[in-house]
Amino acid sequence: MAFVNWLKRRLVVIAGLLTLAYLLLPVVVVAVFSFNKPKGRFNYEWQEFSTDAWKDPCGVSGLCGSLSLSLRIALWATLGATVLGTMIAFALVRYRFRARGVVNSLVFLPMAMPEVVMAASLLTLFLNMGVQLGFWTILIAHVMFCLSFVVVAVKARVMSMDPRLEQAAQDLYAGPVQTFLRVTLPIAAPGIAAGALLAFALSFDDFIITNFTSGSTVTFPMFVWGSAQRGTPVQINVVGTAMFVVAVLLVLVSMAVGNRRKRQKA
Repeated sequence: MAFVNWLKRRLVVIAGLLTLAYLLLPVVVVAVFSFNKPKGRFNYEWQEFSTDAWKDPCGVSGLCGSLSLSLRIALWATLGATVLGTMIAFALVRYRFRARGVVNSLVFLPMAMPEVVMAASLLTLFLNMGVQLGFWTILIAHVMFCLSFVVVAVKARVMSMDPRLEQAAQDLYAGPVQTFLRVTLPIAAPGIAAGALLAFALSFDDFIITNFTSGSTVTFPMFVWGSAQRGTPVQINVVGTAMFVVAVLLVLVSMAVGNRRKRQKA
């Protein structure tokens, strides 16, 4: 009976920990097999411990080139989607104009539409326009589908902002630009940052739309897919593990900075 009561009190925590373990299990497998030394082409069975892949992560031809290309596309797509999405979010929240409701609905279409449908539509558009498939078509496509996620993230933040703060800045003789830079932008910054991080992750990780609009250009997800047909090199696990560690470190640093600011304000 005591065990049942203990279990009831901690059921939510246990369920949360089990769910987290389930989500992290593939990451653990990737990290473990990044230290494997397979005997054949496929890195699917554990053979022996080795750090050779970590010492030479670019040992596989084309891997670091595709990784660099994906990072550049993701950075530019994030920049474009964040700037455009932030302006759209402010326009939808702060201004009243005709077809505002229609625009609000259309913003969600790329999020609700299956990726393969959007990819086929973009490919048809580019072919009809006579555009050569490659870096720029991938970038345009990524900005297009990342835009909606940025708009949603920034819009939610802008809607929660107290307009009296901006009015107070104007009462203190702050101009429109100064009010935006000193008051509006710092308050909206968490939403903008969240939208930018989401756009970067979606752009870097995308395969379906990129596969339709890439032509002969090979990004990192496409390289991984192609390698899986011939034999997955251990270096792919190394890159995946390194990216996960970097992401975790960024989250920990942001949490530490946030806690420090809270203590300073207290």
